[in-house]
Amino acid sequence: MLWLVCILLGFIFQIATIIILEYRNPGKAIAWMFILFLFPIIGFILYYFVAQDYRKRKKVRRRGPRLFQEVRATLRKQSTIVNSAEDMHQEEFRHQERLFGLLTHVSDSPITGCNRTKVLSDGEAAFSEMLEAMETAKHHIHMEFYIFRADRIGTKFQNVMIRKVKEGVQVRLICDGLGSYHLPKSFVRNLQDHGVEVYMFLPPLIAVMDRRLNYRNHRKILVVDGTVGFVGGMNVGDDYLGLYEKMGYWRDTQLKIEGDAVYYLQSTFLGDWRLASGQRLFHQDFFPEHHCNTDEQVQILVSGPDQNGDVIQEVVFGAISVAKKRIWITSPYFIPDPSIYTGLLTAAVSGIEVIVILPYQSDNRLVKLASLSYVEELLRAGVKFYQYRKGFVHAKVLIVDDLLASVGTANMDMRSFFYNFEMTALMFDQSPIQKLSRDFEQDIEDSSPITLREFSRRSLRQKGAEKLARLLSPLL
Repeated sequence: MLWLVCILLGFIFQIATIIILEYRNPGKAIAWMFILFLFPIIGFILYYFVAQDYRKRKKVRRRGPRLFQEVRATLRKQSTIVNSAEDMHQEEFRHQERLFGLLTHVSDSPITGCNRTKVLSDGEAAFSEMLEAMETAKHHIHMEFYIFRADRIGTKFQNVMIRKVKEGVQVRLICDGLGSYHLPKSFVRNLQDHGVEVYMFLPPLIAVMDRRLNYRNHRKILVVDGTVGFVGGMNVGDDYLGLYEKMGYWRDTQLKIEGDAVYYLQSTFLGDWRLASGQRLFHQDFFPEHHCNTDEQVQILVSGPDQNGDVIQEVVFGAISVAKKRIWITSPYFIPDPSIYTGLLTAAVSGIEVIVILPYQSDNRLVKLASLSYVEELLRAGVKFYQYRKGFVHAKVLIVDDLLASVGTANMDMRSFFYNFEMTALMFDQSPIQKLSRDFEQDIEDSSPITLREFSRRSLRQKGAEKLARLLSPLL
């Protein structure tokens, strides 16, 4: 009888621990308690190693934002900073003082006013531009990807990196330890033997021992000579060229940036480099002055366990809350937190056009089930859903009215908002917004609508699977 009491007390202790530590996140607490009920001891061990709040770790906060603080003065001297809503190009934005206040206070990266952007709508165009930029490098190439594959396009990148090192260019590469887990050691060793500096961000074994397995570096950054940068949804791999038979054509969006905003891509890379390598890099050559001949306004948002607050989630919520005409979203994974969910629902009920494009063919069945669990409720509120049929849509795009648009690495899901290291670029000028809008309209042409009448007829088994996936969605 005593052993039953001990088991019961142990189980109560595990539940109490999760409730105390996760009281700010009820959804996450419920998901972990569900796992605990299924696997009483194993569930708690998993929780201990993968669910602890990374923000509580002082060394992350010390190494990340502090580096940014040290270069902030330099960046502000060399950048054209937009200091008030009155300085925004769009007349509509000049009346959005609340949103402008959010954008300027929630992030360490200001809105900069001297930029040129180019929207790249598929892997072939993006890789061509990226490789071409790398070929022009004179001082350094800084690269950071969640996934880097040793396939055809990966080998092209490898060859350029090795060749540029031979020309005296500094080349550094960060890959996520889990996302690039299958990158062959021989591929990495070849780069290192030729002088390319390569580091894995939180390799799985280290991440488990340090209880950080759940926090992945999902950023995709390329910076060349501190003047040209790229950010978006694309990793390095042949799948982004549509060469993987299983997924077919891969629809994604990448953004090329020249100008002030590149400084903030660079500073983020240097912060991540310090976390991955332990090396503190700072040199004026990483932030060269550039000649300003264009005036696009761009802001780089960085979110993750090394930041104060959930920057991207807060900005997404702020943007959809001021929408008057349209909210257009493309995301391969759609698991909105309660605030984003409510924001989209109330916007649709208010008569605002809310359209969400999801993949018909997904690379993660559990995430797809969780995404579909939100569809029927939002359809009833007036949200329009489309499933992309041409291939696999991996783009992460948000367009709000003609007010702003974003392209980045963050999906419209809780993992991107609260767990991963992410980055997105906000654009406020009509040229990139119109280009992204045209791409969105073309994606709708390549998609099929989800109708409430048909969707509500799905089987009880399907609905049950969706509900189970939704229960676990705070952990996906």
